[in-house]
Amino acid sequence: MGVKNLLPQDGVAYYYPSILKLPEVDAYFERLMRNIKWKNDQLILFGKPIITARKVAWYGSEPFAYTYSHQTKKALFWTNELLELKNKIEHLTHETYNCCLLNLYHNGNEGMGWHSDNETELKPDGAIASLSLGATRKFSFRHKHTKETISVVLEHGSLLLMKGTTQTYWQHSLPRTKKVLQPRINLTL
Repeated sequence: MGVKNLLPQDGVAYYYPSILKLPEVDAYFERLMRNIKWKNDQLILFGKPIITARKVAWYGSEPFAYTYSHQTKKALFWTNELLELKNKIEHLTHETYNCCLLNLYHNGNEGMGWHSDNETELKPDGAIASLSLGATRKFSFRHKHTKETISVVLEHGSLLLMKGTTQTYWQHSLPRTKKVLQPRINLTL
């Protein structure tokens, strides 16, 4: 594959610094900002409903239901931009994807706490591809048993591929930071 596994044990995470040329990445970022049906995320944290500043959208091959944090979302059908990106990522990773959760972080004040993508609707040990567009952000892994942490900087146009037992043994997060003032779009396929 030509890329090194970021994780020392119990999983696989490959980082591709740039999978698209810069003008193409910029164009996708602008098109997704305009054409995606963004909504504020509604979560249940510590038993209380909250509405996040971060916006989300859920797309797929059919109206799949996806539940996390006690909220169920129904997938909208792929946009042209999402299908193009999905096809490019499938070609690169030799994996197939049937849905995509998009996150829009307006700036570094918005992030994601420690979690694993291990919802029952997901294929056990399946591949999860995460495409980053926009602001560069730090992304961290933490082993569930040893508490060892590994971090990588996700750049504009980069792809992170997680597969195997990664979700079983590792959590990941997008830490908040006051240093980032620009928006970031993340596509999790």
